[in-house]
Amino acid sequence: MMYESVEQEGVMRRAGRSLSGSDVLRNYYFIRAAVAAAWVVAAFTVGKTSLAATALLIAYPAWDAVANLFDISRNGGAARNLPQTLNVAVSGLAAVAVAAASANMNAVLGVFGAWAILAGLMQLATGVRRWKAFGAQWTMILSGAQSTLAGAFFISRSFGNGVPSIRDVAGYAAFGAFYFSLSALWLLFRRKA
Repeated sequence: MMYESVEQEGVMRRAGRSLSGSDVLRNYYFIRAAVAAAWVVAAFTVGKTSLAATALLIAYPAWDAVANLFDISRNGGAARNLPQTLNVAVSGLAAVAVAAASANMNAVLGVFGAWAILAGLMQLATGVRRWKAFGAQWTMILSGAQSTLAGAFFISRSFGNGVPSIRDVAGYAAFGAFYFSLSALWLLFRRKA
């Protein structure tokens, strides 16, 4: 994703050709969508075993931390990207907390809920911040808001009587894939127009 540094530079050199900030952001959104979609497929296939489900549940917030860290490194660093810098920390802590709570799926869902709320707020702030430079951020803003609501639902569900499963989180990840895809397509078709 691109920030003020790219706005000031105009274009970024990548593999011998110029990519605009919008192109880099679009590609980043496509990658995020593909990883989220692959995670959902894995959740419904290999995620049926306890060990695989635990690994996937740890990997999801860990991937979010890595993706945000990559984005920050390409866009002016941590000081210029405070919401994402906070998101890296929150997502990293969530991965550790999921690992620590992995013996109790209700606790895992509660951790996911807290993470979804905080990550959603950071995504919403990033979308608002990027609106001026790139437009097409309404989907990221909507996704951040929905993540916050999903987090509250996860927390309430974690106190329920039933035993949650990885499938509870898979729907959340599927919406993430949808929103990242929609954002990428929006930027792609806007550029062609």
